[in-house]
Amino acid sequence: MLRCYKSHLAMLAEVAPDAIETTSNLVWLDLLNPSAEETRRVEAHLGITIPTRAEMAEIELSSRLYSEDGAEFMTMTALFGLDTDDPVKAEVTFILKQDVLVSVRFADPKPFTAYLIRAQRPNAIPCATGTEVFLGLLESLTDRTADALEKLGNEIDQVSRHVFRRKSTSAEKFQRDLRSVIEQIGAKAELLTMIQESLVSISRLTAYHGASTVGPSKAARDARQLGKLVQRDALSLGEHARTLTTKVNFLLDATLGLINLEQNQIIKIFSVVAVVLLPPTLVGSIYGMNFDIMPELHWDFGYPLSLGLMVLSAVLPYLFFKRRGWL
Repeated sequence: MLRCYKSHLAMLAEVAPDAIETTSNLVWLDLLNPSAEETRRVEAHLGITIPTRAEMAEIELSSRLYSEDGAEFMTMTALFGLDTDDPVKAEVTFILKQDVLVSVRFADPKPFTAYLIRAQRPNAIPCATGTEVFLGLLESLTDRTADALEKLGNEIDQVSRHVFRRKSTSAEKFQRDLRSVIEQIGAKAELLTMIQESLVSISRLTAYHGASTVGPSKAARDARQLGKLVQRDALSLGEHARTLTTKVNFLLDATLGLINLEQNQIIKIFSVVAVVLLPPTLVGSIYGMNFDIMPELHWDFGYPLSLGLMVLSAVLPYLFFKRRGWL
């Protein structure tokens, strides 16, 4: 799908794709899951070669940030589905030439829609040039990431309270809850990794574009200033994401430690029971021997004596363990 926008009365106005050659003030060509014909139309209009989806997925920095045919090619990792249980990352390529922005994407992150809604209101945000649209989209992506980090931080706090303030008295239920907590921690750690990757790519894009933006004009100065703000926000959010990652790792270690403690407690109980029952078993084994000469066999109180010895030999180790604080 090819959507085209021009700057009109301090806002974005959509124009028909067939009219891009004759439209003035064209600032943004948005290629969403483009067909081969749409790609060729944009390439012919701007005299550029749009990277394929496979080329966009390359991780080398030289394949993501480069200049060619008088145009800047910048590819970043964007996230979509952040409000679902299955967020996904996808590459988005921005191409700036002749102050016209071309965005190539195979996913539809919400920040694009949010930016477009704002840009179609008069004087809402600067969108007179492709550079302003590019920086506005990066700012929208950064804001969306900040919201996701804030939500993720609150969820991590809830997990922390669940781990360290357990109310379950059942060991089985407690371990089952902790296994569920580990699954939640794993999902949040994976999302944090994706967010950090996206923030790093935003920071690289703004740094590369800032180095390419030269000139004493007011538009160039404003673009550099906005780029620095976006880069600063991305860096600060990256620091926050690393802090959350440290907290997630701590929660994972603490959860595994609690599971080990609970299992050790169970093993300790079995060990104590075995030690407590060992002396009565020994007494019972002695008096179960088939010897002809065994004086206690002919005593009137022989049987009560053996039972008493077994009970006493079980109680004394229990009291000893209790006194030492091992139970």
